[in-house]
Amino acid sequence: MLRGWVKDKKAALSASGSTHSLNSAAELQNCLFPVLSKWQLLTVEIVEEAMKAASHIMNDDLESAEAALKEGASSFHKLGKGVVTFLRATLGFEPEIMREASERLADAEATASNDYRRAQKEPRSHHSSIYPPGSEFGLCLAQSQLMSAVVGVLNENLMESIRGFYKLRKAYVTLDGILEAERNYIRSKEGMSNLSTRKLSFDSVRTNESTQSGKAMPGGFGDRASKELVSKPVLPSYDAQEVEKSSDHEANDDSDGEFVDAEETHDEASTTARYLGHIDVNGVTKDLSEISINTPKTPNSPYPKTPTTPFSPRSPTKTTDYMLELDPDAGVFSDPIDTFIHSGANLCFGLLSLMLSLVPPAFSKLLFIIGFKGDRQRGIRMLWQSCKFHNINGAMSGLILLGYYNGLVSFCDILPDSKPVSDSTSSVSENLAGYPTHRLEELLAQMRTRYPKSRLWLLEESRMQASKKRLDAAIDLLSTSGKSPLKQVEALSMFEKSLNCMYSHRYSLCAESFVRCTELNNWSHALYFYIAGSAHVELYRRALDSTDPTTAATHALTATSLLQKVRENAGKKKFMARQLPFDVFVVRKLNKWEARAKEWDVPFIDAIGSSPLEEMIYFWNGHKRMDEKQLHQSLEALAWSTDANRNPHWHKEGLDEMAILAVLKAAIYRGLARYEEARALLEKEVLCHDRALFKGNLKDDWTCPTAHYEMGANLWLGRSRAEISGELGGTGGYGSDGEQDVLIELQKDREKVKEAQGWLDKAGKWEAYELDTRIGLKITTGLETLKGWRREFDAP
Repeated sequence: MLRGWVKDKKAALSASGSTHSLNSAAELQNCLFPVLSKWQLLTVEIVEEAMKAASHIMNDDLESAEAALKEGASSFHKLGKGVVTFLRATLGFEPEIMREASERLADAEATASNDYRRAQKEPRSHHSSIYPPGSEFGLCLAQSQLMSAVVGVLNENLMESIRGFYKLRKAYVTLDGILEAERNYIRSKEGMSNLSTRKLSFDSVRTNESTQSGKAMPGGFGDRASKELVSKPVLPSYDAQEVEKSSDHEANDDSDGEFVDAEETHDEASTTARYLGHIDVNGVTKDLSEISINTPKTPNSPYPKTPTTPFSPRSPTKTTDYMLELDPDAGVFSDPIDTFIHSGANLCFGLLSLMLSLVPPAFSKLLFIIGFKGDRQRGIRMLWQSCKFHNINGAMSGLILLGYYNGLVSFCDILPDSKPVSDSTSSVSENLAGYPTHRLEELLAQMRTRYPKSRLWLLEESRMQASKKRLDAAIDLLSTSGKSPLKQVEALSMFEKSLNCMYSHRYSLCAESFVRCTELNNWSHALYFYIAGSAHVELYRRALDSTDPTTAATHALTATSLLQKVRENAGKKKFMARQLPFDVFVVRKLNKWEARAKEWDVPFIDAIGSSPLEEMIYFWNGHKRMDEKQLHQSLEALAWSTDANRNPHWHKEGLDEMAILAVLKAAIYRGLARYEEARALLEKEVLCHDRALFKGNLKDDWTCPTAHYEMGANLWLGRSRAEISGELGGTGGYGSDGEQDVLIELQKDREKVKEAQGWLDKAGKWEAYELDTRIGLKITTGLETLKGWRREFDAP
């Protein structure tokens, strides 16, 4: 009604002969302010204007986004500016863009806090049938805090990273209040007694006609088991002036006492009131004893002391599940502001839950001490719900989901079994847990239709092709589609192309592409030069096999030249005040080869051990993206090292180098479904030795814990029902054969899964080693998968 009134008023003013343009929301506000509250105008016209403006960035149109957002100074416009810069910052990790993102998000946070406080007191502010007054500004505040937290964690400064963790908690409190308002709304529509026996009547919250139309995004959901609801205050009350002050004096953030948790019962050891440990950063010990989760609120803290639940999403309930079933044309979303709040809250809370669930063991203890928890399945479902909506929130959710499935899911090996969508017995969680191919294809198709000029979606299509073991198609997509006006997207596309060339053994193009990456971004030039040099090592070895000494000498010179650039480019970028893990890794490898070249009195190129390129392929899990022919090419590359006719120096290698070869071969065997061979090789070459033998100066200490992980992965994939699989996951069902046969298979699989969990438990508790965060992500995902399977199939 308000929206229609505003449009009528605009038409009347135009007809009266006004010479001023009324297209901008700011001018409209000036003309109509005596009649309407500015908060009513903000929540109707300006929200849509700001969201439309910010959406230009999803089409690689930075100039249009910036120009449109410059017209307004509302919380929503400032949030839009923050979103635009945040996407650029997280795509490219460029320091200047990250600083700009931090500044814009701090400004958006302060403005949203001011507007939130005023909207709660303004009687003529927008009133929703679902959310309390000011929720639209509360969402802006939470989104700003969440994005600011991510930028802070990616910062090179340790204390900025820790402050980022604090901001996550601030965002959580507000988001949880918004979701609680949804729960209360559904409860008010139909009593909880009815919810326990039947699904809510869709007609009770849906109107016959809707103001929105269009095909819904994929991601509808079914019911899950009902659990007890825990009530909580809907939204906290913020003192905006103090928020502005804290934005200007960010250094005081870590003294705030906003982390106050309610008492709860733990099955494991209780959390101490404060962390008594230390973090060692570049030889300097940082005392974190002041980080407390039970510190009372300080007088100057802008955030309230609330009896909150632990920092994890609430358990799924019938009410929350119902809201995740609704499509954009449902009557409850007839108000565009409610649409903005619902899609934005699911985007933010879904991202928060997913992000925290992926924390590897190396960081999980710090997050647990502060009070952070995650719920992967819940987060994924909320992101699917958000991406149904045709706004910037839906587009960002779609981008996150595609990145998660095509990046992180494809990076891991121990994943939940995915039943086909056509299987009527499959549940929603089973379809989403692995790799929901059909839904992702629909999502990508709709995003490419909605944003046809963006190479972001083309990049995701390329990743999807690689996940389906179609590496040549993935490379062609990124080679023939033109350039993006956003240099961050162009750099990311080139990096993805480079990786795919590495996986497909296109060595010359791989080296050329990684060198090109050094010209497009400044993230990790040491790694780029290392991989480019390693590709020429393979070309050198091939030239030796073909008895072409001239070509071999050329590649040897090129490889040496590229590898010598590694050391001078290492250490320039940092994460949480530490050098990048891969920078540390590649510098140690160079030192190791140089020491061996001197000890063996051979050229540097001949002191290189097992294929360094295959080693890089393993760390990026490229073997999972290879077809059978490409996997055999990887075996041939590794065979060069052990052939005495081609490599007369193999007998001089130490145990750690032989362990590298064994782990790499076992991973390829796993890709070829030769699980028993892989396990036997690991037991013979790695696991039979004392772990202390793999430690020491210049040694590769990552092989032993990684071998434990590989044992678990082979056991998981070697289950009887895992063999009935699609491209990225097994059907996992038990019941197609005779009952007795099924019981026998199930018991064998139970034993394998139990043994696999034992291997992963050992790997997860390993002391620090090289690239432990990278391997730790696989371990974390694997342990969650195994525990979920055992909950479903273990005997009671």
